[in-house]
Amino acid sequence: MTNRTPLENLADASVWIFDLDNTLYPSSCNLFSQVERNMTQFIINLLEVEHQVAHDIQKKYFREHGTTMRGLMHHHNVEPEEFLDFVHDIDLSAVPNDPILDAHLSRLPGRKLIFTNGSTSHAENITRHLGLDHHFDDIFDIVASDYIPKPDPGVYELLIRKFDIQPTTSVMVEDMARNLRP
Repeated sequence: MTNRTPLENLADASVWIFDLDNTLYPSSCNLFSQVERNMTQFIINLLEVEHQVAHDIQKKYFREHGTTMRGLMHHHNVEPEEFLDFVHDIDLSAVPNDPILDAHLSRLPGRKLIFTNGSTSHAENITRHLGLDHHFDDIFDIVASDYIPKPDPGVYELLIRKFDIQPTTSVMVEDMARNLRP
């Protein structure tokens, strides 16, 4: 991986890379429980199994493949777009607008990107709902990463190349420490 010398002054950052889920909105909104419920339902529909069996498969594929979707693609030839559309069909009413975050994002120098294991449409729906979509220059989603999730180091290299990012002048904001290691 590239040099990760920390910036001495955050005002010198040229690129801000934000995770989406549980980063741009609080985890207390509990959106992931909806996504998880939808993943289990997708597996129930696909494999015609009981709820607990589907839930166990979902967890197993996540552990073994990094995402449930990759496990479904590998074992059942699932089309990823169909899965992503289904699992991200969620109610955003629990996600409050955050005028303080909006103001802080306005003051950050440089480009702002979203780097998510979700889909672009999911990121667009959430940032639009939050009123933050105007802050972000682009989204690097699971499709752009060829369905390989964070924290695979190759995905970070793809992100860096695609957006011509200098890691030494970039800041990554992420809710999961394991995704900051690569």
